[in-house]
Amino acid sequence: MTVRVGVIGAGWIGREHIRRLTETVTGARVTAVSDIDVARAEEAAARVGARVFANGAGLIAADDVDAVLVTSWGPTHAGHVLDAIAAGKPVFCEKPLATTAEDCLRIVEAETAHGVRLVQVGFMRRYDAGYRRMKQIVDSGRIGEPLMVHCAHRNPTVPESYRTDMAALDSAVHEIDVLRWLLDDEIVSAQVVLPRSTSKRHPHLKDPQIMLFETAKGIRIDLEVFVNCRYGYDIQCETVGEEGVVRLPDPAAVGVRTAGQHSTEVLADWVGRFADAFDTEFREWIADVAAGNEATGPSAWDGYAATVISNATVEARKSGRIMTTGMKPRPAFYGGGA
Repeated sequence: MTVRVGVIGAGWIGREHIRRLTETVTGARVTAVSDIDVARAEEAAARVGARVFANGAGLIAADDVDAVLVTSWGPTHAGHVLDAIAAGKPVFCEKPLATTAEDCLRIVEAETAHGVRLVQVGFMRRYDAGYRRMKQIVDSGRIGEPLMVHCAHRNPTVPESYRTDMAALDSAVHEIDVLRWLLDDEIVSAQVVLPRSTSKRHPHLKDPQIMLFETAKGIRIDLEVFVNCRYGYDIQCETVGEEGVVRLPDPAAVGVRTAGQHSTEVLADWVGRFADAFDTEFREWIADVAAGNEATGPSAWDGYAATVISNATVEARKSGRIMTTGMKPRPAFYGGGA
């Protein structure tokens, strides 16, 4: 079966996913595109022979759309996802699922009432080979019970439009999701410590930030978010257990010996770092849709949790206090664990 996908949002990430579904993933065909900028939608659609729709609602209702991909502006996500659930169509939504906890819960309630998991949220790190191997080791008990996790999320630079809140909402949200999954545990509190700011930042931006989380089991997580580190895109993660330590491997890179030095390349951006994870994420999603299976990737509940925890992290920075996340009890519909 070829899965006919309608894409809502033809910005950079939307066009990149259209390319991925067309050139990399088998069993999929993009048949419809919609964007608030009609010219942009027409350009993206023309490259793959897709139809252009004036709005997301019309695209979702189309007979030649089996599944929906939402890559539009964040505040529009909730409406599109709810429309897809109402139409009974699988929907892949790039993060955030919604920008408010209330909208996330509306999606959770709609999907629960539908009775089948249709929603998958685009947290691609769960599909990275290094993180998957880390989870296998943690789950096996090889390092004993996890006690601490040390993480870093570093970008060489960010545009002037990047604001201080985005360190939690756009950057740290990926660690928030992947660590809930890695540890099979829920984050219950957040705190932010602000060290000396780098002179390389834009004047309005507080950078770096150190985010401290505690899980329900008492695991302590420290996360450095430094988005003007200058030297490259660098993601680090180390889980410390009672009997050992497991570290996320650096991306494979050749070593160069020259001029009295031994060096290896550091990637410049997240696109190259997680390209394989994106490909795997979409291959597995399309395979599930083609087989008529429920979504198996990050769920609507995971989207809710990420929004609640990242919003609590913003409030922790603004208030200077430790903030509890205040998450609702997990519905049985979404199973156990995090």
